[in-house]
Amino acid sequence: MAEAYIVAAVRTAGGRRRGRLAGWHPVDLGAKVLDAVVARAGVPGEAVDDVIVGCVTQAGEQALHVGRHCVLASGLPLSVPAVTIDRQCGSSQQAIQFAAQAVMSGTQDIVIAAGTESMTRVPMGSAALSPEGSDPLPASIKDRFGIQNFSQFGGAEMIAKKWGFTRDMLDAYGLESHLRAQRATKTGAFDAEILPLEIVGADGVSEMHTIDEGIRWDASPEGMAAVKLLVEGGVITAATSSQITDGASAVMIASEKAVKEYGLTPLARIVNMTVTAGDPVVMLEEPLFATDKAFARSGLKIGDIDLYEVNEAFAPVPMAWLKHQDADPAKLNVNGGAIALGHPLGASGTKLMTTLVYALKAQGKKYGLQTMCEGGGVANVTIVEAL
Repeated sequence: MAEAYIVAAVRTAGGRRRGRLAGWHPVDLGAKVLDAVVARAGVPGEAVDDVIVGCVTQAGEQALHVGRHCVLASGLPLSVPAVTIDRQCGSSQQAIQFAAQAVMSGTQDIVIAAGTESMTRVPMGSAALSPEGSDPLPASIKDRFGIQNFSQFGGAEMIAKKWGFTRDMLDAYGLESHLRAQRATKTGAFDAEILPLEIVGADGVSEMHTIDEGIRWDASPEGMAAVKLLVEGGVITAATSSQITDGASAVMIASEKAVKEYGLTPLARIVNMTVTAGDPVVMLEEPLFATDKAFARSGLKIGDIDLYEVNEAFAPVPMAWLKHQDADPAKLNVNGGAIALGHPLGASGTKLMTTLVYALKAQGKKYGLQTMCEGGGVANVTIVEAL
């Protein structure tokens, strides 16, 4: 079977809501990572066969084909096409998988998978705001599942209850995410993967944005315990949930032919791509079962995987994944996760893959696994081999 290789990967540092990246248009964020991934790979722009951009809230500044707009705002030739996709939080992870499938099929040789999301300028859920009386969910769905709407918060609470997670357990997990992100930042673990962006402060002075803004440098058990519950009688707080974040990221996928033709140095090889779907009400538990299928299809097992990136949409998700897989917590989100670093929705898939391939390289490890829960009860799993 033909192979697909990751030959370059880059991300911006995350910006908090109304924070350091609030002045950046999401199209310009996307354009910057496209230019950066092309420069890092060292291929001519005209060699790019397609650009697949993940974006969840396709409204406002992210409407009317944000993927193509990112190309038009970049240095890529006008001849490079683009498509915008929405698989909710896994949008740009699916972009990686679509890109790899195109390369492995032999129809294309170089495809960029990317994601961009400004949750400041295009608030989450704003795409659902429409004329009075309209509703994305018809009565047929509401009646089938006995709901008025699907709630990620409700799903997270369901998972916590099912797996027996207490408030204290979730708080401890959330604190560890911040501590790992602090350590990674202080030791320079993110330096190679982050694209510096120029920002202008309130004082009018320009500076470079290079550090994830969501990290709580004063995080403590006492601070975690002081945060209010999201739902009375529940166990989840904002401190054990992913942060609303602005950002962009990109990964270049290339065929063996392109690797040889342009003298590229692969970072990793795509080993397995899996996507499954299940209960849309619980919604967020599907990564557990998608991972089972990925192992069955690949012939690998949890003991073969050196590092795992499981998106921290809410703390119960990676915690349940760990228990279900009987996995090693020391290998999970080793540089912190979305609780500390943020979750820029459509950009998170390629963001996590960027962090994963650089962490594998830094630690001299072989196999990495990435998975994300997604709206509608869907989940992607991607397994890579570092080279």
